Amino acid sequence: MSFSKWIGGALGWSFGGPIGAIIGLALGSMVDAMTNGNNSPFLGQGQPQQGGRTTYRTRPEQRPQTQSGDFEVSLLVLASIVIKADGIQDQRELDFVRQQFVNMYGKERANHAFKLFKGINNQDNISTRQVCLQIRQMMDHPSRLQLMHFLFGIAKADGTVTEDEERQIYTIAGYLGISSRDYESIKAMFYNSSDNAYKVLEIDKNATDDEVKKAYRTMAKKYHPDKVIHLGKEHQKGAEEKFRQVQAAYEQLQKERRF
Repeated sequence: MSFSKWIGGALGWSFGGPIGAIIGLALGSMVDAMTNGNNSPFLGQGQPQQGGRTTYRTRPEQRPQTQSGDFEVSLLVLASIVIKADGIQDQRELDFVRQQFVNMYGKERANHAFKLFKGINNQDNISTRQVCLQIRQMMDHPSRLQLMHFLFGIAKADGTVTEDEERQIYTIAGYLGISSRDYESIKAMFYNSSDNAYKVLEIDKNATDDEVKKAYRTMAKKYHPDKVIHLGKEHQKGAEEKFRQVQAAYEQLQKERRF
């Protein structure tokens, strides 16, 4: 699979709006760097086409179904923002991003994605708000929850989620329209504390056993991998991790409460 075919086939609505501008700059820098070596990713193939898919609009009448490539590019842009949050680009975080893409897409597609990521990561002054508002407008809620889970994974890749990283992810969550309960639920999956199981299930310690059971059913439905089946099997793997953590939280409370 050539780089140009991957780009042309991978993206839909993310080719428009603020994200489209970021991608354009990244691709432009890549083409400039490769042209002298006669190895331009678009050499003889023209510009990638949108294939008639929905692009970014101010007020879309209906949110289009998120494509795998749109989710992929959204991950790359937000990952760059989080990695830069503490002013230090730790190699372990960069390695985590690349490894996650290898796990999801395979080595060849991951290599293409990481080339684009480098071009994105070299850009300064990316507007977090504008990027997130485009994603919020065009991406379904389960996919946005999956983005949040991935971002915490990046921040934790070096062993610790710094205050700057957490603050940046919290800001992103707000712009993405993620509720405080959903944010705290996903965040709890990356921390160890006595009340994490309750936070994962979005309840407090005073909840009755029946409320715990009800919360588990609600969260299992919310985080079920089938919620992101439209993104492809590669993204269901990430959703399965959230689902397992919901199950683990419930099993922990079952053991503690003996029901």
